[in-house]
Amino acid sequence: MMIETQRLSKRYGREPAVDEVTFSIRRGEIVGFLGPNGAGKTTTMRMLTGYLPPTSGTAAVAGHDVVSESLEVRRRVGYLPETTPLYPELTVREYLEFIGGLRGLAGARLAAGIERSVESCGLRKVFGKGIGELSKGYRQRVGIGQAILHDPDLLILDEPTSGLDPSQVVEVRDLVSSLGKEKTVILSTHVLSEVQAVCSRVLIISAGRIVADGGITELRATHAQASELTLLVKAADDADLRARLGALPGVRSVHAEPAGVGFIRARVAAAEDLREPVFRLAVSSGWTLLELSQPASSLEEIFLKLTGGGKSI
Repeated sequence: MMIETQRLSKRYGREPAVDEVTFSIRRGEIVGFLGPNGAGKTTTMRMLTGYLPPTSGTAAVAGHDVVSESLEVRRRVGYLPETTPLYPELTVREYLEFIGGLRGLAGARLAAGIERSVESCGLRKVFGKGIGELSKGYRQRVGIGQAILHDPDLLILDEPTSGLDPSQVVEVRDLVSSLGKEKTVILSTHVLSEVQAVCSRVLIISAGRIVADGGITELRATHAQASELTLLVKAADDADLRARLGALPGVRSVHAEPAGVGFIRARVAAAEDLREPVFRLAVSSGWTLLELSQPASSLEEIFLKLTGGGKSI
């Protein structure tokens, strides 16, 4: 197991920023970490890196306790905070050499680490340029480069695409996906489509507590709101169609109306996915089914439901 926390908490006075959080993350997972502003995301990530000590509870990275074995944890973690820690007066090369020195790298190990960062993050053509001259996208690449310089087992990325334009977002997203093939990644982001594209699992935190943990498909199955199923059938009697659809388990309401001679369009409010039972009903009733759709709950809808409608994440 790469990360294990048990009742991890951080309090400031009497106010809990993180309140008895328990979760585990296996090696090789890319996990999206979501929550409203002030929910405890950044505080949790800072405790995992050893930057902040917990008030109570425990956390371990690769089997090492974040408090009693803090240096061992830091050797295994690459961290990109929301504000990228860069020195604009240095060139990319000078900056990576400086960070490598802080990480205890020298000689061949430092050269190998810099080469890995340059190659993985696409920094070759800006290697000799001053960081202050770089675009925001390249500065983010340099920030990720410093996070992987020492070849860590775990990457913790806090808003890695914040402030980037759409093409830069795609580039950084592809980079994270590539890094996730070799490392465990925790990704905090405001972009829910990014989580769906990159992450295999989602953790949602609200008011300092974990309120959801699972794959996106699993979260949809568990937390989906009632949705609407739409169908177009060739049938003679809309009253009969309404009665038959309304008798299906999980149906909350049915609205049917003519859609041309011999055709009926119906909208069915449902608490679950009813496409298969509706298809079977159409076959047994002798209806010609021309359209059938039921959009799944989006990750945004699930997020809003679990966090009490907070829109800022």
